[in-house]
Amino acid sequence: MAFGASENGRKRVTAGVEKFAGIGMTSARTRARMVERLREQGIRDEVVISAMEAVPRHIFVEEALAIRAYEDSPLPIGAGQTISQPYVVARMTELLRAGRDLSRVLEIGTGCGYQTAVLAHVASEVYTVERIASLVAKARNNLRALKVENVRIKHGDGSGELGEDLEVDGIIVTAAATKVPTALLRHLRVGGRMVLPLASRDEDLRGVQRLTVIDKAPDGIREQAYDAVRFVPLLPGLA
Repeated sequence: MAFGASENGRKRVTAGVEKFAGIGMTSARTRARMVERLREQGIRDEVVISAMEAVPRHIFVEEALAIRAYEDSPLPIGAGQTISQPYVVARMTELLRAGRDLSRVLEIGTGCGYQTAVLAHVASEVYTVERIASLVAKARNNLRALKVENVRIKHGDGSGELGEDLEVDGIIVTAAATKVPTALLRHLRVGGRMVLPLASRDEDLRGVQRLTVIDKAPDGIREQAYDAVRFVPLLPGLA
């Protein structure tokens, strides 16, 4: 998929979702109720709110689960992975944006492509890496169905060096790391930020994960923890 300009990319995403309006529990009205719940949960960024309302989550899950697509819960997508609950997707995107326009974003862990589609709505370009081949195929099909054109998907190992000459102003990691993946930080521009679930290494807090923001400042790296979350672990290798 080729990269596109920010505003044009948003228009294409919006145009692509029109035929997936859905009915009943997958209708635009149900999606609007999800958005109101996100507001009640504290999501304030209107660009993120618009993206969450525009992207039809029900097409990213199996048909049998479509009626649950707008519940605030993770759902299985195969290969032992899940699609994150809407609040977590919105919260990570809001933390990444921090009120800024985003040019190029790197996502580690494409999954079924839902978070990717939301990112495509708020950034000019999205480069996303997934280690599981079956999910790469699923994400490509989903994004193609929505006519998302400002995304590039790679089947690769996102836990280490990407082997790419890539510079981005935002990175989202959708799997839990036990330490900040420094190999990814080299792709982050000064002034950019990474958002990821970071698992505690404290024996008393084993299993606890928190959404963590890593800001790359001119004088070094700054780290701040936010919401408690639960993600699958960030694993090396291809599958």
